[in-house]
Amino acid sequence: MTFRPLPAKASAALLHASRPLQALFDQAQRIARLQALVDVQLEEAAREHCRVASWRDGCLLLLTSNGHWATRLHYQQRRLQRQLQVLPEFAGLLKIQIKVRPPTGQVDYVGRRAELSSAAADSLTSAAEGISDPKLRAALERLANHAKPRE
Repeated sequence: MTFRPLPAKASAALLHASRPLQALFDQAQRIARLQALVDVQLEEAAREHCRVASWRDGCLLLLTSNGHWATRLHYQQRRLQRQLQVLPEFAGLLKIQIKVRPPTGQVDYVGRRAELSSAAADSLTSAAEGISDPKLRAALERLANHAKPRE
């Protein structure tokens, strides 16, 4: 019995067939439009650190990448609110709420890598020669091969 994948559907057909998917797509487009309007009002350096999370019941929720940008936005909050209230999309804006949400993603670990001296590599190699277990011997030899030659 083999698995046959369903035939691919066009995105427009998927959106028409599924109302929850259509609502989610519409919400994402709405937030993207609001983000563009907020970006125009923010200083250039703050744009990459500030995201529109939601806009409902007169409250605009902005997410910042760290506390530094949250503090800077708090100082500019009244000015930003006045500038946004002029726009028809933000006509009912009563308050701006700012929260810190660090970016999600894989953080590369930049740790210190241990270096193996040539003397330590020689010791591992000589220890491997006296071991009868082939797996342990191979592991010690692999470890000894990690030594960097001194220049």
